[in-house]
Amino acid sequence: MSCYSFPMDGQESDLRKAVAAAGTTRDVVIAAGGLDALPAVLVRTAPAAAYVIVADDKTWIAAGGRVAGVLEAAGIGQAEPVVLSGHPRVKPTVELSRDLAHQLRASKRLPIAVGSGVISDLVKHAAEEAGTPYVCVPTAASMDGYAASGAALREGGFKRTLACAAPVAIVADLDVIARAPGIMAAWGYGDLAGKLVAGADWIVADALGEEAMNAAPFAMVQDNLTDWLGNPSGIRNGDRATLGGLMQGLVMSGLAMQAHGNSRPASGSDHQFAHLWEMEEVTVGGEPVSHGACVGVGCLSMLAAYEWLQRQDIGAIDPARLAGRTPSALALDAGVRTSFPLSFMAANAAVETAAKAASPAHVEQRLRALRDKWPDILAYLHGRLPKAAVVQRWLEAVGAPSQSADVGVSREKHARDYRRARLIRRRFTGLDLLHDLGWLDRVVADLFAAGGYWAGSRGGLKRSFNKGREG
Repeated sequence: MSCYSFPMDGQESDLRKAVAAAGTTRDVVIAAGGLDALPAVLVRTAPAAAYVIVADDKTWIAAGGRVAGVLEAAGIGQAEPVVLSGHPRVKPTVELSRDLAHQLRASKRLPIAVGSGVISDLVKHAAEEAGTPYVCVPTAASMDGYAASGAALREGGFKRTLACAAPVAIVADLDVIARAPGIMAAWGYGDLAGKLVAGADWIVADALGEEAMNAAPFAMVQDNLTDWLGNPSGIRNGDRATLGGLMQGLVMSGLAMQAHGNSRPASGSDHQFAHLWEMEEVTVGGEPVSHGACVGVGCLSMLAAYEWLQRQDIGAIDPARLAGRTPSALALDAGVRTSFPLSFMAANAAVETAAKAASPAHVEQRLRALRDKWPDILAYLHGRLPKAAVVQRWLEAVGAPSQSADVGVSREKHARDYRRARLIRRRFTGLDLLHDLGWLDRVVADLFAAGGYWAGSRGGLKRSFNKGREG
């Protein structure tokens, strides 16, 4: 295993350790001029008779042609590149991925994904289907999925994370990253900010006996998170070192998911809001809103909810009384299905919610654990979660959406979606804790009431947050 990165004190060592712990990825390059290292990476980590570059029409211009030139200069064989196109952009669907997998099987070439979220996920899933490893060349610091195991693709209209292996190598050239539209780094910043909430959700799930903490993957994401988020203006201004820190945080998040075996280290209730809005295809100016933009607003949504929770008297709760209000399986299913007018979403949400449904006895056990362990949970929330208003200022400084209207979600829908977001994933998060307590409706009412966090408009940013290439 080899790993290269720009120097960032102890963080380079952290990246090396993360690569060593990852299940699939064995080489990571994050550096200005990083594409020059690609031939050596291929020889060392992904040897093959020939390679095929997969890009879209925009990412081919951004880096695909350069990748082809670097391979040609090194005498490395390559097939005719696959350059995908779509309007207004390529769609991340299982059907397209399977078509690509068919091409890969027929050509017997090792794919090099040159692009951002969509291209990365399409190639990841296609490589899995074709039974081949692949290499990733990111073109923007726009999301955390580059190093993640699993691809977020639409199947039958429902967004799913499908099991598939991560790339064997990632080569991120900061010169390429810096030339990407600035809004794409803002999306990546929003995705990385969501890890604040993901960490809190995992702390809660561990304390309540729902999902045990895995200390090493947790630390991979959380230990340097405030450093990676600490200079939003530098990211907006295209500073190479700051963009390198953002890219490292996004890659480390994916490596943590590899090490843990699922997305728990990097995805919590923040992503539940995002996945809900993405499945409902929210738009701004007629264009779909990016994943990272939705995650950033989802992050603020849950930071505000956690602030509210910290002000409550958990020691006064009556676990037995609260658990007695647990809905029956029939009532739960009916409630889920009436929450989603789209039948495909209702059916899938019913499956996800049923998977985490708990008996009254289990809910009582969880609430007793909450009451007993609340001082420790509260200490974490106080010490590790910044205020929602602080993170909102960070998002504004980087040029990212910072309120629901910025991602095409009305104030009324945003309020309803606190309950609906809980229903689309089986993962236990802070939304489920608030539901167990019977406080979910109450927190929403307080946050959206006069004087609450989401009262009225918070900034009313008018510009589009969706202009940029995302492939």
